[in-house]
Amino acid sequence: MQKLLIIGAGKGGTAILKHLRETSTMEIVAIVDINESAPGIAYAKSNGILTGKDWSELLDYDLDIIIEATGNDAVFEQIREKKQKKTILIPGSVAHTLSNLMEEKELLINELKNQSYKYDLILNSTHDGMVVVDIDGTVVLFNKSAERMTGKNRDFVLGKHILKIIPGSQLPRVLKHRELEINKELELENGKKIITTRIPIVTETGTLLGAFAVFKDITEVVNLAEELTNLKDIQIQLEAIIQSSEEAISVVDEEGKGILINPAYTRITGLSREEVVGQPATADISEGESMHMQVLQTRRPVRGVRMKVGPHHRDVIVNVAPIIVDGKLKGSVGVIHDVSEIQSLTNELKRARQIIRTLEAKYSFDDIIGTSEEMMFAIEQAKLGAKTPATVLLRGESGTGKELFAHAIHNGSDRKYNKFIRVNCAAISESLLESELFGYEEGAFSGAKRGGKRGFFEEANNGSIFLDEIGELSASMQAKLLRVLQEHEIVRVGGTKPIAVNVRVIAATNVNLEKGIANGTFREDLYYRLNRLPIHIPPLRQRKQDIPGLCSHLLQKINRDYGRIIEGLTSHSLEYLSSYDWPGNVRELENILGRAVIFMKHTENKIDIHHIPKLEKEGQTKSKTEIRTASMQPLSEMVEEFEAKLLRQVLNENQGNKTITAKQLKISLRSLYYKLEKYRIMQN
Repeated sequence: MQKLLIIGAGKGGTAILKHLRETSTMEIVAIVDINESAPGIAYAKSNGILTGKDWSELLDYDLDIIIEATGNDAVFEQIREKKQKKTILIPGSVAHTLSNLMEEKELLINELKNQSYKYDLILNSTHDGMVVVDIDGTVVLFNKSAERMTGKNRDFVLGKHILKIIPGSQLPRVLKHRELEINKELELENGKKIITTRIPIVTETGTLLGAFAVFKDITEVVNLAEELTNLKDIQIQLEAIIQSSEEAISVVDEEGKGILINPAYTRITGLSREEVVGQPATADISEGESMHMQVLQTRRPVRGVRMKVGPHHRDVIVNVAPIIVDGKLKGSVGVIHDVSEIQSLTNELKRARQIIRTLEAKYSFDDIIGTSEEMMFAIEQAKLGAKTPATVLLRGESGTGKELFAHAIHNGSDRKYNKFIRVNCAAISESLLESELFGYEEGAFSGAKRGGKRGFFEEANNGSIFLDEIGELSASMQAKLLRVLQEHEIVRVGGTKPIAVNVRVIAATNVNLEKGIANGTFREDLYYRLNRLPIHIPPLRQRKQDIPGLCSHLLQKINRDYGRIIEGLTSHSLEYLSSYDWPGNVRELENILGRAVIFMKHTENKIDIHHIPKLEKEGQTKSKTEIRTASMQPLSEMVEEFEAKLLRQVLNENQGNKTITAKQLKISLRSLYYKLEKYRIMQN
């Protein structure tokens, strides 16, 4: 748990204190203010939190974070000079902004849940049966009216093929032909007859998502018509039924003049009884043609017609049936269903999903732990790369944190609000990798989805794509990737049309690409495209001074995962960990700490040497490199061998410090990294 000190107990400091007190990841050590009557001081005292007037007296509490909420620049500078090096100093304005963002996020999630509940409520409240299937014909939505009409339980129906639920359903035909079917009759297994409208669900880009059917029991319409044959005798009873109905109903006579509406109709359209009754059937329509007039002319019912009604242009779906008594047309009755709220909920859901996508890159530069010169140099290079659109090549051993750097570069760039796609090139078979990266067209191969599929590069458009283990790509995939980097466009598998993409590529490898070029396994032109901004992430053995900070950071995560409260490590255990060379780097360190915590007693709160599994250390003896005679080697190879031997010698003399080594050899630090990679020199 991180220790936190708040300086300033005014309005801003008090707001931050109240919000952070509810979190379980921080321990508020104290809040200080020169004004003992400040509101934050009183609040802290009432909640058992330490208070004071002099913040300098609390700097020895091994603080992780200090929030300066006074707004005084001079106080901020004094704190920055006196705080411990590891302590993070945050201005109050930044903390308050983060607090507000967290509250807004929680509000958004709650709003989304509430809207999803309303969405389900609307679908299950409608009198019409609704069934939705996916592209395979599997039922994914089945509302209560559909349960009532079919006599089948929703839990039993969901996940099954539509033909197993409704054998005579024509939804598979709608999926195949993508054609709308309106007002089709169908008899169910239980003998009920329904009129159904079937509609394919197709995106703006032409991608088929499924199909849905809206249907109504014809018996209800017939019964309604029969009741209207003796309108004078049952008018009171009929009006009572209509008035209490949750369905919006309107009735017109044979001339098309309104004779009846119910409260639900007024609620949806915004029109009063005086504005509709006695008026032409077109009085309530703001966009579209009157279905009442169409039914009166054709004597045929209409179903599922989309139109806008009322002064607020409410979007509705209309069902209208004729009223026939003794063979004579007496009028028509219409039922409208409001879809505006459903559309609004759908739009809100899309916006929420877009916001969630921006969280795909989880880490920032603040999550990178390290104060060594090598690590600070790599971080500065990464921050520079984040501000440019250049391709970044992350190099380093396995477990050094290359993916962490990729996340941070994306979140530090102007693409942070767009997608961050991660691809492990070694984890996907060569036969699938091309279709995963570039997508495929419909019919490109056996089993391809209808409408094709977008690849990772299309998904990452305007964002970033992280290609891990780039050195494992085959020759053909290297050529295709080179085209993307050069032309900024892709071609789907089975397609011929180029698709422009704007994607920032971040690649990573733990192999020697230069050796691959020499061996002919890696394209030289692709290497130069990827190597615009190479960043070498040093192994843990070259930055052992970062081990205490890494242990503290990793223990916080382990405590959360294992439900423990381990405070830290003893000085002896830290010395023991620092004596090991960590061939598995930070990933191995996390594994060792996790194993140590598992075998600790619940009464123990610090990791000691006896908790740490035995660390097997490799022998340090190295055979001296003998320079071969000219008769046995070409001169160029002898020069390279001598250069490699000299680099090892100077690096060992400087105990692995690359900055001093580069200065002593009078070359740049980047040139030194290049040569170390070239000769595969790993300092032990």
